[in-house]
Amino acid sequence: MKMDVIDTVPQIAAGRFALRGLRRSDAGLLAMYSGDKRVAAMTSSIPHPLPPGATEAYIARSLAPNRAEDVWVMDGSAHGLPEVLGVISLKRMDRGQSEIGYWVAHAFWNTGIASEAVKALLAANPHKDRTVFAAVFQDNPGSARVLTNAGFEYLGDAETFCVSRNARVATWTYLKNLG
Repeated sequence: MKMDVIDTVPQIAAGRFALRGLRRSDAGLLAMYSGDKRVAAMTSSIPHPLPPGATEAYIARSLAPNRAEDVWVMDGSAHGLPEVLGVISLKRMDRGQSEIGYWVAHAFWNTGIASEAVKALLAANPHKDRTVFAAVFQDNPGSARVLTNAGFEYLGDAETFCVSRNARVATWTYLKNLG
């Protein structure tokens, strides 16, 4: 029998929702929300349009025992919110470092969901990191505010390729020391 939830990803309380491991049953809502061009265009890796099977492949990679990235769903079902509000992840680097990434469904933009998720994940520090990095597109100042409000410090400008835009996009890079 296949495992439906990542058993090595701890559930983390995050105010109005919980951060929990992905489930195969999340595929429909994940596809609907991440398939929104406004969401995909603010990430480097989500294609638009979303190809058939992309969400299922993402979930399978997230459930793999040898994964390099831990992924949590922002699940509001215990508080009267939708079961999937967005996704947040930590990608392992080396020397006690990770890179944080997140997206929130467009319907919940500007509601504080991303800020609550980032702060909760940093407080839990499941990778026992000393340092967490992040990068956001320069045309997404809301995500930059999420990071600075969580105590991230600006490191500099860079650029990365955005799959949905099929273009290189200017980014701001941030750093948070955890200890």
